[in-house]
Amino acid sequence: MNGWLMGPSRIFFRKWQTKLLPLASILAIAILLLVPLLFKLDGKPHADWQQFLGRFHVLAVHLPVTLILLVPLLEIGGRYRPALREAAVLALLFSVVACLGTFTLGYLLAYGSGTAGAGVTHHMWGGVWLTIGVLLCYLIRPSWESGRVPYAYPALLTCVLLVMVWTAHEGGSLTHGRNYLTEYAPAPLKKWPGLGRVQAKMKLVPGSFYAQNIDPIFDANCVECHGTAKTKGDLRLDAFNLLMDGGQDGAVIVPGHPERSILFQRITLPHGDKKAMPAEDKPPLKPEQITWIKAWIAQGASPSVPSLAGIAAPEAYKEIALPQVGDYSGMLAQISQIDASQGVKLVPVSRKLGDGLILNTVNVAAKFNDAQLAQFEKFAPYIVEVDLGRSKVSDKCFDALKNFTHLRSLNLEETAVTGQGLAKLTGLSQLTYVNLSGTKVTQANIAPLLAMRNLHHLYFYNTPAQAASTAHAASTPSSQQSPTRSSP
Repeated sequence: MNGWLMGPSRIFFRKWQTKLLPLASILAIAILLLVPLLFKLDGKPHADWQQFLGRFHVLAVHLPVTLILLVPLLEIGGRYRPALREAAVLALLFSVVACLGTFTLGYLLAYGSGTAGAGVTHHMWGGVWLTIGVLLCYLIRPSWESGRVPYAYPALLTCVLLVMVWTAHEGGSLTHGRNYLTEYAPAPLKKWPGLGRVQAKMKLVPGSFYAQNIDPIFDANCVECHGTAKTKGDLRLDAFNLLMDGGQDGAVIVPGHPERSILFQRITLPHGDKKAMPAEDKPPLKPEQITWIKAWIAQGASPSVPSLAGIAAPEAYKEIALPQVGDYSGMLAQISQIDASQGVKLVPVSRKLGDGLILNTVNVAAKFNDAQLAQFEKFAPYIVEVDLGRSKVSDKCFDALKNFTHLRSLNLEETAVTGQGLAKLTGLSQLTYVNLSGTKVTQANIAPLLAMRNLHHLYFYNTPAQAASTAHAASTPSSQQSPTRSSP
């Protein structure tokens, strides 16, 4: 590389190598070690511009990885073609610059988004030591090439490669989960120490409603961002006691008051809302899961009770593939106009048109009535979920809903519905979920729904139907009782 330089450039390069480079390296190492101490990852979000720049970390991270892997290949090739040795020097220099830039972007992402946790910390310090290692490789390489330190450079370069693999694994675990690589590994391999599935630190109460129904929801949808590896907002959801400790905004569960519980507020926000959970473009929780969480909080948020009044989780059943809806691409302009003019959300379930639409009235529930629902009958063949919770609809809504032939989920929670006309829903062969909690339905009203074999989730918490069921259970000998049926 020195052969490329001549005259004043050679003089500057020698001065850079002998005086300026060591000083710049010491300064860079000091900054790398001090940044995590001065700007601690406290789990609190900061500036939006930090998140904006930080998100380029996932793109930039591939550059230093490629350059570092290239260095040993060039060094080995340099034994046969000396020109490759000079290319190795350039690759090392660019690796240092790439590592510094990638580390900066990664730290901006974690600090700006309020991401913390053991996994984030491991990945961050891995980036620090990787950058320092690459820098030291660049510094001692001239001495190795001259023969003064024949083993230091190869040994350090080997350590750099090992640190890079570990750091990359920690980063991948943040994105895909810690057991991503071993999830489908052969059974004998999973028995190796450290390769098995990570077990919960806190023992769950066997047979409790929380252990069987609530904790699995958090484990499948929330722990990736609120667990040991990553702890956004200083909130952990991987153990009951940590859930009840809350996060940076305080308690997220207020026993007996789901409406005051931050967690419940976040999971019921419209999909796409900046504060909605689950976040990061993940699908929202299923209606029945939200119902379980609400009932669990409303009835005390206990880790040990075996069941909840008015709620009975269904026995395991085999999911079946439901038919796709028709092509509604020609109606997209009308759908956008409805959202803009009425505030009613008619949103796709996914990017695939065949998955259907969701009708959500949460933003206009206080004034949404039967007449407005009837206006959506032209979209009925394409709607698979309807959320009318806390709206002004009455029993007349069933005249319109019976035409929603692909309807799979219906929420009528806390409406004026009494149940007259529920039988009109029995023709909906794809309907698997109905929530009637907080309405005036009776045991007689819900009887037709109980006969629907496809209906796996039927909820009537805080209704006359629940009260009648509870009274019947209390007055009937246990040997003669039949279980309250909230799902077939």
